[in-house]
Amino acid sequence: MSIFDEELRNLKERILKMGLLVEAAIRDSIKSLVDRDPDLAGEVIKRDHQINALDVEIDEECIRLLAIRQPKAGDLRFITTAMKITTDLERMGDLAEDICERAIELNEEPPLKPYIDIPRMAEIAQGMLIDVLDAFVRKDTSVAYDVIHRDDEVDNLTVQIFNELVFFMIQDPRAVSRAVKITYIAKYLERIADHATNIAEMVVYMVEGRMIRHTEAK
Repeated sequence: MSIFDEELRNLKERILKMGLLVEAAIRDSIKSLVDRDPDLAGEVIKRDHQINALDVEIDEECIRLLAIRQPKAGDLRFITTAMKITTDLERMGDLAEDICERAIELNEEPPLKPYIDIPRMAEIAQGMLIDVLDAFVRKDTSVAYDVIHRDDEVDNLTVQIFNELVFFMIQDPRAVSRAVKITYIAKYLERIADHATNIAEMVVYMVEGRMIRHTEAK
């Protein structure tokens, strides 16, 4: 294995490490909400600096490789894709932090209703993230396309949750504050799924050399 190949392998491992940290942040943020555990929410918020540090570290390594190795073709696409992936992962981490902030606020008030669709949304979004990281590692576009199609499930649940919460707010004005916070959490999860979709589209670019963002060819 050449030095450059080893550098690319190390870069891939750091991206996977960042992705696993983000997946854990999403999982724990929802757990803190469902279990009404503000301490866990606080831990997720404190851990966000690890994700941010990896984002900077990976970007700096990508820039170094572009400048020194002057990669071509597939290697060039891999490095540029890596830079975009880390941007989406960092934003996912921020959204997990946002969920924790809303969870802390909601935990100070009586529960509005049992959480059913929110954990389901989170489960789908986490699955999308795990699968798209696998697609990135294995250069598997079939998995990437599957992740893209699953985004519709999250969008549908977002609408369903919003409609249900509107009903709660109409029935009881005292529920408005809590319902709005839950709506925010649903929107954060929708955006997490959108970022997983962005990564899937970049995997397709990395493997096939074509951009499918803003097109119907998915």
